[in-house]
Amino acid sequence: MRKKLIVANWKMNFTVPEALKYLAAFRREMQVGYPECEIVICPPFTTLFAFDEAIEGTPLKLGAQNMHWEETGAFTGEISPQFLKDLNVNYVLLGHSERRHIFGETDIMVNKKLSMALQQKLNPIVCVGETDAEHKEGKTFEVVERQIKKALDGQMRSDLENLSWAYEPVWAIGTGKNATPEQAQEVSQWMRRLIAKIFDTPTSEKMRILYGGSVSDEKARGFLDQPDIDGLLVGGASLDPKKFAGIILATETTQ
Repeated sequence: MRKKLIVANWKMNFTVPEALKYLAAFRREMQVGYPECEIVICPPFTTLFAFDEAIEGTPLKLGAQNMHWEETGAFTGEISPQFLKDLNVNYVLLGHSERRHIFGETDIMVNKKLSMALQQKLNPIVCVGETDAEHKEGKTFEVVERQIKKALDGQMRSDLENLSWAYEPVWAIGTGKNATPEQAQEVSQWMRRLIAKIFDTPTSEKMRILYGGSVSDEKARGFLDQPDIDGLLVGGASLDPKKFAGIILATETTQ
């Protein structure tokens, strides 16, 4: 059975003092106990060092919101995967829709980042999903297929054990809209079948597929109950420690 994975993406929010204040409040909310799931928090880069020290002794794991595809070099303002490993980062988000649509990241760039993350033994979470226009035109599967195939191009099956995916329909991110659990399950199941065609069924069955897009504590369980949804990528709701704790606790009845 695939272990549930709940990921907080704080995006460009929280200074170091604010992050530590959040952590204290979150730990109070979780005094009832942590369920059997993996919990990853992806704070801003400036917070990683302090947060790594602060979460010592807790079940929380550290994630990064992005990384470059080279280890070193003349890439002003970029973050090397070596920097992340030096800060005990376990997970890294790749190809988030905001990186693709605001900052112009291409499928080729995501592919190169995935190759480097796998080489560096980081746990990549590759984000895929369609825009509102593509959704309305019925191109969901076409877009997601392209993104998955481009990401996996040239990757070795033996390297993919720690790869996860996040289906995040762009039209549902930060809009208050979200796919229904049934819609998200349909796409997630289709993704798993596509990966099985590219590699094989055992490989696809090991990969975790998350849903992301205006996830709330009230709606979390509906998604987590779906057979092909193995967790959640949480944006806005993860900025509230009580709401994020509620999302995590929703995994208790879905194991």
